[in-house]
Amino acid sequence: MEQLGMLYEGKAKQVFLTDDPEKIVIHYKDTATAFNNIKKATIENKGVLNNAISSIIFRELGKAGVPTHYIGTLNDRDQVCRRVSIIPLEVIVRNIVAGSMAQRLGIEEGTQPSNTIIDICYKKDELGDPLINDHHAVALGLVTYGELDEIYRMTTRINEVLKSMFARMNIRLVDFKIEFGRTSDGEIVLADEVSPDTCRLWDMTTNEKLDKDRFRRDLGRVREAYEEILSRLKKITE
Repeated sequence: MEQLGMLYEGKAKQVFLTDDPEKIVIHYKDTATAFNNIKKATIENKGVLNNAISSIIFRELGKAGVPTHYIGTLNDRDQVCRRVSIIPLEVIVRNIVAGSMAQRLGIEEGTQPSNTIIDICYKKDELGDPLINDHHAVALGLVTYGELDEIYRMTTRINEVLKSMFARMNIRLVDFKIEFGRTSDGEIVLADEVSPDTCRLWDMTTNEKLDKDRFRRDLGRVREAYEEILSRLKKITE
């Protein structure tokens, strides 16, 4: 497989075409962004860590029967993945109230709700990725109701697998956001990444934040937190 020109560059990753029209290469960068790209920085080896973390998690999800775009890891920073058409929705799973939900609804961060909350946001940078509902998503032509049912079914399964996996690492999966894509034959699969960039992860014993909130909130030791996540992942999967 030969890597060709860049297809797309995002905040934390670059996507490259290959000589196989069904495969792409995803390159993880060291860039860190927050607040819709207002806050930016470079964190040494963040791309290496997120590539390794996401690779392990995608493999574990695959073993659990979750279809993903992940094919394999090429090197420290690159994955080969199935080429998909990204559905412009962020699906956010909230097991514990934190972040924007706590602020928006005036609920104390760390509150345990009686249910699992799933939000969807319209991926549109110029609009600030607004929170929408199912009917908005269908009206915008992003998905059908049937596809939303499939996305929610997969999301529930992903949450079950991730909560169990992180619990074995003594980590509480507070919330996370994921994206889905359609393959060339129309299958909906998990895409993008699953990493401390996209999850809130709190140590069960100390409540220490081991995720991107360390960057958002100027807590320091961002790289060290990501290194801790990778270390614990390796202990339960290798």
